[in-house]
Amino acid sequence: MQKQPLRIVLQQLIYKVINPFVKFLVRIGFTPNAVTTVGLVLNVGVAAIFVAGAEEGNRGDLRYVGWAGALTLFAGLFDMLDGQVARLGNMSSTFGALYDSVLDRYSELIMFLGICYYLIGHHYFLSSLFAFIALIGSMMVSYIRARAEGLGVEVKGGLMQRPERVVTIGVSALACGITAYYIGGDYKLFVPGIPFQIFETISVFTIPLTIMAVLTNITAFHRLREAKKALEQKGL
Repeated sequence: MQKQPLRIVLQQLIYKVINPFVKFLVRIGFTPNAVTTVGLVLNVGVAAIFVAGAEEGNRGDLRYVGWAGALTLFAGLFDMLDGQVARLGNMSSTFGALYDSVLDRYSELIMFLGICYYLIGHHYFLSSLFAFIALIGSMMVSYIRARAEGLGVEVKGGLMQRPERVVTIGVSALACGITAYYIGGDYKLFVPGIPFQIFETISVFTIPLTIMAVLTNITAFHRLREAKKALEQKGL
């Protein structure tokens, strides 16, 4: 028996937990498109929290980052809910799949807008650059898959698919807010001989974001390579 990837095992466990709630949504008449729309609205809320943190908070006030992270994780559940509502409610449709993909891209773009706004607003310019690079990688991961499917091949692999991206941003932002509560938002760690801090509280959020900037683009190039191999095998 072939061993399943960890992400598939975790996905199946999550489905077991959420399926009773999914069945409840189906009973009260919730459609997959409605669930997808709720996910978009929640991600608009994530961006709004980041913008509010930039406008109303100070550089060391990382509560906004923490709350945005918590809402990101909650909104991420709706990425799984809409598909399960479609499957368990026998409401799958071609337009529904398109609608889900389009709103997922809007959700991600809007979320990154909020992140970049927050980082620029508090003068984390290098981190804002990595956030933008992560956005480029995230969009290309999705685009390459969609373009390849349009050419008749399927590419789904890589380290930073959408669930991983949502968890990375949500967990790191939430952890940043919690860390700030215990050690303060202005904490800085210096090493003798180095003229700048090697760590500060916001790094709990920005370091994973930087790693994500690298891995999303690696994932995009991995998918591009896989698509090339698949097309060559088809003689295209």
